[in-house]
Amino acid sequence: MEENFNMLAKTLFGFEDLLANELTQLGAQDVKTGVRSVSFSGDKGFMYKANLGLRTAIKILKPINTFTVNNEQDLYNKLYQMPWEQYVKPTGTIAVDATIHSELFTNSLYIAQKTKDAIVDKFRDTTGERPNVDLKFPDLKVNVHVDRHQCTISLDSSGDSLHKRGYKLATNIAPINEVLAAGLIMLSGWDGQTDFMDPMCGSGTMLIEAAMIACNIPPNLMRKEFAFERWNDWDVDLFEKIEASLLGKTRDFHHKIVGYDKAPSAVAKAIENVKNAQLDDFIEVKHEDFFKTQKGGDAKLHMVFNPPYGERLNIDMQEFYKSIGDTLKQNYPNTDAWFITSNLDALKHVGLRPSRKIHLFNAKLEARLVKYEMYAGSKKGKYMK
Repeated sequence: MEENFNMLAKTLFGFEDLLANELTQLGAQDVKTGVRSVSFSGDKGFMYKANLGLRTAIKILKPINTFTVNNEQDLYNKLYQMPWEQYVKPTGTIAVDATIHSELFTNSLYIAQKTKDAIVDKFRDTTGERPNVDLKFPDLKVNVHVDRHQCTISLDSSGDSLHKRGYKLATNIAPINEVLAAGLIMLSGWDGQTDFMDPMCGSGTMLIEAAMIACNIPPNLMRKEFAFERWNDWDVDLFEKIEASLLGKTRDFHHKIVGYDKAPSAVAKAIENVKNAQLDDFIEVKHEDFFKTQKGGDAKLHMVFNPPYGERLNIDMQEFYKSIGDTLKQNYPNTDAWFITSNLDALKHVGLRPSRKIHLFNAKLEARLVKYEMYAGSKKGKYMK
């Protein structure tokens, strides 16, 4: 039996509870939420499963040592004493990244450099050889986290951020991060039991994440590589067994997922990405201006989208957000419409009262995820049924 060990899943602000819930459902133990992170325990197979199956995780770290530090030399000495030969060969390659929340150190790049020096010096002194630095495809990616006087050294099991799912070949001017898209859809409560629409779909990220949620498809199946595949204890048979077990839990989806965009280039990119994700059976992308469309049929519609913020796209925000409100009100009855924006002033021009507001960040921009409920018929009629 593989032994359990502690791990840390990193996420975006506001997604901690979603990620904790995902981990619990996957079978993690000792799940505890932090800020932009969730700690948990599991064995090596579960580490593979977490990387493959979590929608709202950015990275899965495996802590291997925690100690107190008082100065740079202290940090170097404690790093030097660690048994690095257990994790990488003297002829291997390494990369180090550091995050610092401490008055002792101010420069995270300098701490990463100091860590690299300690590892390299240890190998040179004990074997006469030294690992090289490879920032793109290292055999071992080391994460250093200093919080005041406490230093945690972890191995990064993911490598590239887990938002890089592998399906997105083409992007538009302001693409939404895949982890952010998945989290927004999950926060909106969509469960695959209604039709889904993204009326400003860009390169199709929201549509693809919605389809994977509806069908319970593991989000990272298409990744070319995880960092743990270069570790000394990489077990390809175990990985394939975990992959097959996750694939065995996919489910049918009996509704429609539709995306609109008024830019032909965005529509072409979305179609290409949907095809690459092998989800074209579930998703339809159309060249339409949302403001000139109407909802087809009476069935409930679930809408999640990421309208332009005016950060990178030049539009009249007041008029644009007013048009969103008008279109929803006049043309989309029986619809739950959710969207994220960091243009908090523009929200005032929607002309509808949101039934929910959730505080999030889109990259470094403070944002709100808002929900507008469009009733079939009048509000009064809804409550009298």
